[in-house]
Amino acid sequence: MKNKNMIFRISAIITMALMMIQAAASAQEDSLGPDNRPAKPAFESGYLIDQQTSVVPIKNTLEFAIHHRFGTVENGISDLYGIYGASNIRLGLNYSLTNNIQVGIGTTKLKKYQDVTIKYSILKQSRSLSIPVSVTFFENIGIDARDEAVFGTQYKFSQRFSYFSQLIITHRFDDMVSLQVSPSFTHYNWTDIQVQKIENEAGEEVNDTIRFDHDKIGISFGCRVKISPQTSIIAGVDLPLWVDKIREYPKPDQLSKPNISLGVEISTSTHAFQIFIASAQGILPQENMMWNNLDGSDKLLISQFMLGFNITRLWNF
Repeated sequence: MKNKNMIFRISAIITMALMMIQAAASAQEDSLGPDNRPAKPAFESGYLIDQQTSVVPIKNTLEFAIHHRFGTVENGISDLYGIYGASNIRLGLNYSLTNNIQVGIGTTKLKKYQDVTIKYSILKQSRSLSIPVSVTFFENIGIDARDEAVFGTQYKFSQRFSYFSQLIITHRFDDMVSLQVSPSFTHYNWTDIQVQKIENEAGEEVNDTIRFDHDKIGISFGCRVKISPQTSIIAGVDLPLWVDKIREYPKPDQLSKPNISLGVEISTSTHAFQIFIASAQGILPQENMMWNNLDGSDKLLISQFMLGFNITRLWNF
Protein backbone atom coordinates (compact mmCIF):
# COMPACT_ATOMS: atom_id res chain seq x y z
CA MET A 1 0.00 0.00 0.00
CA LYS A 2 2.84 2.30 0.88
CA ASN A 3 4.45 1.55 -2.48
CA LYS A 4 1.22 2.47 -4.29
CA ASN A 5 0.96 5.77 -2.39
CA MET A 6 4.60 6.53 -3.20
CA ILE A 7 4.08 5.83 -6.89
CA PHE A 8 0.98 8.05 -6.88
CA ARG A 9 2.87 10.92 -5.21
CA ILE A 10 5.80 10.64 -7.62
CA SER A 11 3.40 10.62 -10.59
CA ALA A 12 1.60 13.68 -9.24
CA ILE A 13 4.88 15.54 -8.74
CA ILE A 14 6.08 14.70 -12.28
CA THR A 15 2.74 15.79 -13.77
CA MET A 16 2.81 19.10 -11.89
CA ALA A 17 6.41 19.70 -12.94
CA LEU A 18 5.57 19.10 -16.61
CA MET A 19 2.60 21.46 -16.39
CA MET A 20 4.79 24.16 -14.84
CA ILE A 21 7.44 23.71 -17.56
CA GLN A 22 4.80 23.97 -20.28
CA ALA A 23 3.30 27.08 -18.72
CA ALA A 24 6.74 28.68 -18.41
CA ALA A 25 7.51 27.90 -22.04
CA SER A 26 4.20 29.42 -23.18
CA ALA A 27 4.82 32.52 -21.10
CA GLN A 28 8.31 32.86 -22.56
CA GLU A 29 6.95 32.47 -26.11
CA ASP A 30 4.35 35.17 -25.44
CA SER A 31 7.03 37.49 -24.08
CA LEU A 32 9.09 37.06 -27.27
CA GLY A 33 6.27 38.60 -29.30
CA PRO A 34 5.15 37.53 -32.81
CA ASP A 35 6.88 34.75 -34.72
CA ASN A 36 9.13 36.56 -37.19
CA ARG A 37 10.80 33.48 -38.60
CA PRO A 38 10.59 33.14 -42.41
CA ALA A 39 7.39 31.51 -43.64
CA LYS A 40 7.48 28.40 -45.77
CA PRO A 41 8.35 29.15 -49.41
CA ALA A 42 5.41 30.39 -51.47
CA PHE A 43 6.21 27.95 -54.29
CA GLU A 44 7.53 24.42 -54.53
CA SER A 45 10.24 25.18 -57.11
CA GLY A 46 12.41 28.00 -58.38
CA TYR A 47 10.49 27.79 -61.68
CA LEU A 48 6.83 28.50 -62.40
CA ILE A 49 6.44 27.28 -66.00
CA ASP A 50 8.22 30.09 -67.91
CA GLN A 51 8.71 32.32 -64.86
CA GLN A 52 11.13 32.41 -61.95
CA THR A 53 9.83 32.30 -58.37
CA SER A 54 11.26 33.70 -55.13
CA VAL A 55 12.53 30.25 -54.08
CA VAL A 56 16.29 30.04 -53.42
CA PRO A 57 17.37 26.58 -52.19
CA ILE A 58 19.51 26.42 -49.05
CA LYS A 59 23.28 26.90 -49.15
CA ASN A 60 25.35 24.31 -51.09
CA THR A 61 22.36 23.01 -53.07
CA LEU A 62 22.96 22.01 -56.71
CA GLU A 63 19.93 22.12 -59.00
CA PHE A 64 19.69 20.49 -62.43
CA ALA A 65 16.85 21.76 -64.63
CA ILE A 66 15.40 20.42 -67.90
CA HIS A 67 12.95 22.61 -69.85
CA HIS A 68 11.18 21.28 -72.94
CA ARG A 69 8.69 22.96 -75.28
CA PHE A 70 7.04 21.03 -78.10
CA GLY A 71 5.59 22.60 -81.25
CA THR A 72 2.18 24.25 -81.42
CA VAL A 73 -0.90 22.03 -81.42
CA GLU A 74 -2.32 23.62 -84.60
CA ASN A 75 -1.55 20.61 -86.86
CA GLY A 76 -3.55 18.27 -84.65
CA ILE A 77 -3.00 14.55 -84.88
CA SER A 78 -0.71 14.84 -87.94
CA ASP A 79 2.25 15.69 -85.68
CA LEU A 80 0.63 14.43 -82.46
CA TYR A 81 -0.38 17.94 -81.36
CA GLY A 82 3.11 19.35 -81.67
CA ILE A 83 5.00 16.51 -79.97
CA TYR A 84 6.63 15.64 -83.33
CA GLY A 85 6.94 19.32 -84.27
CA ALA A 86 9.74 21.82 -83.82
CA SER A 87 10.85 21.81 -80.19
CA ASN A 88 12.89 24.00 -77.88
CA ILE A 89 15.03 22.62 -75.04
CA ARG A 90 17.10 24.16 -72.25
CA LEU A 91 19.46 22.43 -69.82
CA GLY A 92 20.55 24.36 -66.73
CA LEU A 93 22.65 24.02 -63.58
CA ASN A 94 22.12 26.27 -60.55
CA TYR A 95 24.08 26.41 -57.30
CA SER A 96 23.23 28.16 -54.02
CA LEU A 97 26.30 30.01 -52.74
CA THR A 98 24.40 31.07 -49.59
CA ASN A 99 20.84 30.72 -48.31
CA ASN A 100 19.99 33.90 -50.24
CA ILE A 101 22.14 33.76 -53.42
CA GLN A 102 21.90 31.31 -56.31
CA VAL A 103 23.96 31.41 -59.53
CA GLY A 104 23.43 29.35 -62.67
CA ILE A 105 24.34 28.57 -66.27
CA GLY A 106 22.26 27.18 -69.13
CA THR A 107 22.19 26.28 -72.81
CA THR A 108 19.12 26.54 -75.05
CA LYS A 109 18.35 25.14 -78.50
CA LEU A 110 16.56 28.26 -79.78
CA LYS A 111 19.15 30.71 -81.19
CA LYS A 112 21.80 28.58 -79.44
CA TYR A 113 21.47 30.76 -76.34
CA GLN A 114 24.12 30.36 -73.64
CA ASP A 115 23.12 32.13 -70.43
CA VAL A 116 24.19 32.91 -66.89
CA THR A 117 21.81 33.77 -64.06
CA ILE A 118 21.85 35.15 -60.54
CA LYS A 119 19.01 35.15 -58.04
CA TYR A 120 19.19 37.11 -54.77
CA SER A 121 16.59 36.87 -52.00
CA ILE A 122 16.20 40.38 -50.57
CA LEU A 123 13.26 39.83 -48.17
CA LYS A 124 11.45 36.75 -46.93
CA GLN A 125 7.83 36.73 -45.81
CA SER A 126 7.57 36.17 -42.04
CA ARG A 127 5.13 33.86 -40.29
CA SER A 128 3.67 36.76 -38.31
CA LEU A 129 3.30 38.80 -41.56
CA SER A 130 5.39 41.60 -40.06
CA ILE A 131 7.11 41.17 -43.44
CA PRO A 132 4.09 40.49 -45.68
CA VAL A 133 5.89 39.53 -48.91
CA SER A 134 9.05 37.91 -50.20
CA VAL A 135 11.14 40.00 -52.59
CA THR A 136 13.76 38.45 -54.89
CA PHE A 137 15.94 39.93 -57.62
CA PHE A 138 16.64 37.86 -60.75
CA GLU A 139 19.06 38.58 -63.58
CA ASN A 140 19.66 36.61 -66.80
CA ILE A 141 22.40 37.43 -69.33
CA GLY A 142 22.07 35.56 -72.63
CA ILE A 143 24.52 35.15 -75.50
CA ASP A 144 23.16 34.33 -78.99
CA ALA A 145 25.68 31.78 -80.31
CA ARG A 146 24.40 31.48 -83.90
CA ASP A 147 26.66 32.08 -86.89
CA GLU A 148 27.89 35.67 -87.17
CA ALA A 149 26.21 36.01 -90.59
CA VAL A 150 22.90 36.33 -88.70
CA PHE A 151 24.05 39.70 -87.36
CA GLY A 152 24.91 41.24 -90.73
CA THR A 153 28.07 42.67 -92.27
CA GLN A 154 28.73 45.08 -89.39
CA TYR A 155 29.11 42.19 -86.96
CA LYS A 156 30.23 42.95 -83.41
CA PHE A 157 30.47 40.39 -80.62
CA SER A 158 28.50 42.70 -78.30
CA GLN A 159 25.47 42.26 -80.59
CA ARG A 160 25.05 38.75 -79.22
CA PHE A 161 24.14 39.89 -75.68
CA SER A 162 20.68 40.23 -74.14
CA TYR A 163 19.68 41.02 -70.57
CA PHE A 164 16.66 40.39 -68.38
CA SER A 165 16.21 41.99 -64.94
CA GLN A 166 13.23 41.22 -62.71
CA LEU A 167 11.94 41.92 -59.21
CA ILE A 168 9.83 38.99 -57.96
CA ILE A 169 7.27 39.83 -55.26
CA THR A 170 5.41 36.86 -53.75
CA HIS A 171 2.88 36.28 -51.00
CA ARG A 172 1.90 32.96 -49.46
CA PHE A 173 -1.72 33.29 -48.30
CA ASP A 174 -1.89 29.84 -46.69
CA ASP A 175 -0.86 26.25 -47.36
CA MET A 176 -2.93 26.24 -50.55
CA VAL A 177 -2.65 29.59 -52.34
CA SER A 178 0.39 31.65 -53.35
CA LEU A 179 0.60 34.57 -55.77
CA GLN A 180 3.40 36.59 -57.33
CA VAL A 181 3.81 39.73 -59.41
CA SER A 182 7.09 40.47 -61.19
CA PRO A 183 7.95 43.70 -63.05
CA SER A 184 10.82 43.26 -65.50
CA PHE A 185 13.16 45.06 -67.87
CA THR A 186 14.54 43.47 -71.06
CA HIS A 187 17.39 44.76 -73.21
CA TYR A 188 18.80 43.41 -76.49
CA ASN A 189 21.99 44.82 -77.96
CA TRP A 190 20.81 43.81 -81.46
CA THR A 191 17.21 44.04 -82.69
CA ASP A 192 17.29 44.23 -86.50
CA ILE A 193 14.76 41.95 -88.24
CA GLN A 194 14.86 41.13 -91.96
CA VAL A 195 11.22 41.26 -93.07
CA GLN A 196 10.79 41.14 -96.83
CA LYS A 197 12.22 42.13 -100.21
CA ILE A 198 11.20 45.53 -101.66
CA GLU A 199 12.24 47.65 -104.62
CA ASN A 200 14.19 50.82 -103.95
CA GLU A 201 13.95 54.04 -106.01
CA ALA A 202 16.28 52.59 -108.64
CA GLY A 203 14.02 49.57 -109.08
CA GLU A 204 16.49 47.25 -107.38
CA GLU A 205 15.31 44.53 -105.02
CA VAL A 206 16.65 45.09 -101.49
CA ASN A 207 15.95 43.83 -97.99
CA ASP A 208 13.34 45.78 -96.04
CA THR A 209 14.29 45.93 -92.35
CA ILE A 210 12.26 46.89 -89.31
CA ARG A 211 14.31 47.99 -86.34
CA PHE A 212 12.59 47.58 -82.97
CA ASP A 213 13.60 49.47 -79.87
CA HIS A 214 16.24 47.69 -77.80
CA ASP A 215 14.34 47.89 -74.49
CA LYS A 216 11.09 46.51 -73.19
CA ILE A 217 9.30 46.79 -69.85
CA GLY A 218 7.01 43.91 -68.87
CA ILE A 219 5.12 42.45 -65.96
CA SER A 220 4.37 38.84 -65.04
CA PHE A 221 1.73 37.29 -62.80
CA GLY A 222 1.87 33.77 -61.38
CA CYS A 223 -0.12 31.62 -58.98
CA ARG A 224 -0.12 28.21 -57.33
CA VAL A 225 -3.12 26.42 -55.82
CA LYS A 226 -2.28 23.25 -53.93
CA ILE A 227 -4.80 20.42 -54.32
CA SER A 228 -2.89 17.69 -52.46
CA PRO A 229 0.34 17.44 -50.43
CA GLN A 230 2.38 16.92 -53.61
CA THR A 231 0.19 18.30 -56.43
CA SER A 232 -0.61 21.90 -57.41
CA ILE A 233 -2.37 23.77 -60.20
CA ILE A 234 -0.03 26.48 -61.54
CA ALA A 235 -0.59 29.35 -63.97
CA GLY A 236 1.21 32.38 -65.31
CA VAL A 237 0.86 35.39 -67.60
CA ASP A 238 3.81 37.36 -69.05
CA LEU A 239 2.78 40.75 -70.44
CA PRO A 240 5.02 42.95 -72.60
CA LEU A 241 3.71 46.40 -71.75
CA TRP A 242 4.55 47.99 -75.08
CA VAL A 243 6.61 47.69 -78.25
CA ASP A 244 8.52 50.77 -79.39
CA LYS A 245 9.15 50.77 -83.14
CA ILE A 246 11.42 52.99 -85.19
CA ARG A 247 9.57 51.95 -88.35
CA GLU A 248 5.78 52.24 -88.61
CA TYR A 249 4.80 49.18 -90.65
CA PRO A 250 5.63 45.98 -88.80
CA LYS A 251 3.52 42.98 -89.58
CA PRO A 252 1.03 42.23 -86.78
CA ASP A 253 2.58 38.82 -86.10
CA GLN A 254 5.94 40.48 -85.39
CA LEU A 255 4.69 42.33 -82.32
CA SER A 256 5.50 40.60 -79.04
CA LYS A 257 2.43 38.84 -77.62
CA PRO A 258 1.50 37.83 -74.04
CA ASN A 259 2.56 34.40 -72.85
CA ILE A 260 -0.32 32.57 -71.16
CA SER A 261 0.37 29.28 -69.38
CA LEU A 262 -1.50 26.73 -67.28
CA GLY A 263 -0.30 23.45 -65.84
CA VAL A 264 0.10 20.92 -63.05
CA GLU A 265 3.08 20.54 -60.72
CA ILE A 266 4.05 17.39 -58.81
CA SER A 267 6.81 17.95 -56.27
CA THR A 268 8.83 16.25 -53.54
CA SER A 269 11.67 17.53 -51.36
CA THR A 270 14.21 16.95 -54.16
CA HIS A 271 12.17 16.86 -57.40
CA ALA A 272 9.63 19.02 -59.18
CA PHE A 273 7.80 18.02 -62.37
CA GLN A 274 5.62 20.50 -64.24
CA ILE A 275 3.54 19.72 -67.31
CA PHE A 276 1.64 22.56 -68.98
CA ILE A 277 0.38 24.39 -72.04
CA ALA A 278 1.84 27.80 -72.95
CA SER A 279 1.73 30.32 -75.78
CA ALA A 280 5.48 31.08 -75.98
CA GLN A 281 8.21 28.76 -77.21
CA GLY A 282 11.20 30.75 -76.00
CA ILE A 283 12.46 29.53 -72.64
CA LEU A 284 14.68 32.46 -71.71
CA PRO A 285 12.47 35.22 -70.25
CA GLN A 286 13.93 37.98 -72.43
CA GLU A 287 13.12 35.93 -75.54
CA ASN A 288 9.47 35.63 -74.51
CA MET A 289 9.17 39.30 -73.57
CA MET A 290 10.80 40.66 -76.72
CA TRP A 291 10.03 38.21 -79.52
CA ASN A 292 7.00 36.04 -78.72
CA ASN A 293 4.74 36.06 -81.82
CA LEU A 294 2.46 33.19 -80.82
CA ASP A 295 -0.92 34.57 -79.84
CA GLY A 296 -2.88 32.70 -77.20
CA SER A 297 -4.67 35.84 -76.10
CA ASP A 298 -6.51 36.88 -79.28
CA LYS A 299 -9.89 35.15 -78.91
CA LEU A 300 -8.05 32.31 -77.14
CA LEU A 301 -6.46 30.80 -80.23
CA ILE A 302 -5.87 27.31 -78.87
CA SER A 303 -3.92 26.41 -82.03
CA GLN A 304 -1.13 28.75 -80.89
CA PHE A 305 -0.54 26.91 -77.60
CA MET A 306 2.06 24.21 -77.13
CA LEU A 307 2.71 21.44 -74.64
CA GLY A 308 5.77 21.59 -72.41
CA PHE A 309 7.34 20.28 -69.25
CA ASN A 310 9.97 21.26 -66.67
CA ILE A 311 11.93 18.86 -64.45
CA THR A 312 14.21 19.92 -61.59
CA ARG A 313 16.39 17.79 -59.33
CA LEU A 314 18.14 19.01 -56.15
CA TRP A 315 21.28 17.73 -54.42
CA ASN A 316 22.50 19.22 -51.15
CA PHE A 317 26.20 18.97 -50.27
